[in-house]
Amino acid sequence: MCGILAVLGCSDDSQAKRVRVLELSRRLKHRGPDWSGLYQHGDCYLAHQRLAIIDPASGDQPLYNENQAIVVTVNGEIYNHEELRKSLPNHKFRTGSDCDVIAHLYEEHGENFVDMLDGMFSFVLLDTRDDSFIVARDAIGITSLYIGWGLDGSVWISSELKGLNDDCEHFESFPPGHMYSSKEGGFRRWYNPPWFSEAIPSAPYDPLVLRRAFENAVIKRLMTDVPFGVLLSGGLDSSLVASITARHLAGTKAAKQWGAQLHSFCVGLEGSPDLKAAKEVADYLGTVHHEFHFTVQDGIDAIEDVIYHVETYDVTTIRASTPMFLMSRKIKSLGVKMVISGEGSDEIFGGYLYFHKAPNKEEFHRETCRKIKALYQYDCLRANKSTSAWGLEARVPFLDKEFIKVAMDIDPEWKMIKPEQGRIEKWVLRRAFDDEEQPYLPKHILYRQKEQFSDGVGYSWIDGLKAHASQHVTDKMMLNASHIFPHNTPTTKEAYYYRMIFERFFPQNSARLTVPGGASVACSTAKAVEWDSAWSNNLDPSGRAALGVHLSAYDQKLTTVSAANVPTKIIDNMPRIMEVTAP
Repeated sequence: MCGILAVLGCSDDSQAKRVRVLELSRRLKHRGPDWSGLYQHGDCYLAHQRLAIIDPASGDQPLYNENQAIVVTVNGEIYNHEELRKSLPNHKFRTGSDCDVIAHLYEEHGENFVDMLDGMFSFVLLDTRDDSFIVARDAIGITSLYIGWGLDGSVWISSELKGLNDDCEHFESFPPGHMYSSKEGGFRRWYNPPWFSEAIPSAPYDPLVLRRAFENAVIKRLMTDVPFGVLLSGGLDSSLVASITARHLAGTKAAKQWGAQLHSFCVGLEGSPDLKAAKEVADYLGTVHHEFHFTVQDGIDAIEDVIYHVETYDVTTIRASTPMFLMSRKIKSLGVKMVISGEGSDEIFGGYLYFHKAPNKEEFHRETCRKIKALYQYDCLRANKSTSAWGLEARVPFLDKEFIKVAMDIDPEWKMIKPEQGRIEKWVLRRAFDDEEQPYLPKHILYRQKEQFSDGVGYSWIDGLKAHASQHVTDKMMLNASHIFPHNTPTTKEAYYYRMIFERFFPQNSARLTVPGGASVACSTAKAVEWDSAWSNNLDPSGRAALGVHLSAYDQKLTTVSAANVPTKIIDNMPRIMEVTAP
């Protein structure tokens, strides 16, 4: 992942302004430690911090068309760039970068080319011929992006809040699947799939079609000129990603450059569910497996860094981002610059445990639509920023445009959870990869119950966070919470603790408005809380809050965790974060 920053139409072309843009761009250097670039045209500035994945030697940015009239700064990967190059025979490309096609597509098709891009991306394109510009973000919001407005009439674009929050009068998340055109003076949605309207689909379930679509999504993400691996928690989604990658790696350009044996990575507290399952899958697939241990105290010590980098106060996101943040640092230290991950499957297939209570297929489908639309505020934000904090890129094949189309066209009756018929959560995905002749995974892994990442790394992680917060947030502080934080008022001490840290880094009202709120149980939307009346008394985002569903659910009598029933001693005698490599 790279970092982009653009300041457009600021009525200031002075050296002092250029120095300020460079200063702000440096705040994004963790995203792109390999090279920096800045282009200035009058009072428009396009800055770039590069993480070199494709064509490391010549793909520095900003990028241009042939006569340099069109300038682009991009964060992301365009997986179909070779086909797009072939469709532009009259154009001369300056680099081998996958993002080099963007300026030429604009030259050929004007502003209506964004849907031709297959990948994850955020970009700013400046047309110096008329000083117009467009900004676009990928369909689901895999790459992070923000837009702000200055009092001087300027428009600001940044990969992260910290690039613009101090200089804009107002800023907000740039909506996924949209573009902003200076000529039109506003946003328009370029991504318009059938599922977006939440109409109920009726296509029959074909396991082989679903399997083929996901295999294609994984294979196209093997495009790399640098060492890579897979994140492997041992759950269904990451295990399928690892299995398909291992199966198709041989013969690829990546295998020729870096070897055909896949590297896999897992993180957890010692003895956690994920570590055990991941080791078993790694042994089955024959990967070079790297297992990282962290302690509860390691995680607590990292919380401030995590909130600074991930830019949220959402409880679920912080719980899950912290282990991923720690693991990403270790992965990068091994020389790996890209990983493939399993985010998005639970939203598409209704994999969260609360989907057991969906009253009918219509509500089930609408909830999956709501979850996909909100991914950019939760799992995509976590996966992008936790890894980018250390100059590591995460790719997510479940959020492939074509795969989402295939999966969301399926009649949701097939996705419904029906234990009496042996259909657990994500049954359609499990069944698609249940191959007796050439198994992708061991049966018990293929049918393992869903664990949310923050649970799977070790249940004591969340319990430890709650205990730590209870030592720093008093009952008196909670009584005044609605006055101190009238927007998205924290209802638990853990949420209050995160909010205090966030507000210290990002005190602007615009910043707090970028974070979603509302009631949630086991990662549900507020709407789905209505599915079970008991849930309204147990609003916790952990999967264990799905009472009567999770095999290790919270005791129904203990709907809150107080300092009285959690040990106050957090520091344990486990080793500090370390790597254990399988022999």
